[in-house]
Amino acid sequence: MGHPVSHSWSPFIHGMFARATLQHMQYRLLDVAPEKFRHEALQFFRDGGKGLNITVPHKQAAAELVNELTPRAALAGSVNTIRLNGADRLVGDNTDGSGLVIDLEQNLGLELAGRRILVLGAGGATRGILGPLLERHPAALVLANRTPQRAEELAADFADLGPLSTSSFDAIEGTGFDLVINATSASLQGQMPAIPAAIVGPATVCYDMAYAKAETPFTRWAHEHGAAAAFKGWGMLVEQAAEAFLLWRGVRPETRAVLELLNAPARG
Repeated sequence: MGHPVSHSWSPFIHGMFARATLQHMQYRLLDVAPEKFRHEALQFFRDGGKGLNITVPHKQAAAELVNELTPRAALAGSVNTIRLNGADRLVGDNTDGSGLVIDLEQNLGLELAGRRILVLGAGGATRGILGPLLERHPAALVLANRTPQRAEELAADFADLGPLSTSSFDAIEGTGFDLVINATSASLQGQMPAIPAAIVGPATVCYDMAYAKAETPFTRWAHEHGAAAAFKGWGMLVEQAAEAFLLWRGVRPETRAVLELLNAPARG
């Protein structure tokens, strides 16, 4: 459920998961305007629905809708997965951060503990990933945003979890971060955040939470500035979906086959 939502790959992903795990289920896209979200979400469950994925712009509204939040959803202040518990109790969870960490550590083989991490952007996407990243005990995590005040406000909610500092894009201190994560919406708009090239060194891994068959502006910039590697967010998308599938169906599907299909080069 989102607005717009026609671009979503979730029906394809969950369809593959259902076939692989022999689950009998239907997964559909529901385009719902913000002013109708609460009514339509509740009606979905009244009509027999068992679970919802929530995407922009409804994640914070979903957190206000449910009866109960998991600890990670409460920390994020947003919900991307709702499941029906019993007859009428709705539980909200956020699988974005766990999906990202699983992709980074298990699929890409990256070590997060003791590393210097830079996260670009202080919007809703960042709220979902800060907690899980800080739980991996990085040496430092810098949160940079175009307007530093917004980064400071967000960081205050996570200050007790680990070494978290903030910056504007043009005043980022430090060079050659181990990992740079683009959590801005710039790639979706075909743009690049105004960030200094010095943040990237020959050992830096860059990760764009946006996904596309072609290179994104951020992954292209990373390659042009000598990053060791640059990845798009297909793995995060698939792994957060697998976590949601587990919440709904009680089984976590293997993700490799789906990732191989989605990561296949675009055919011209």
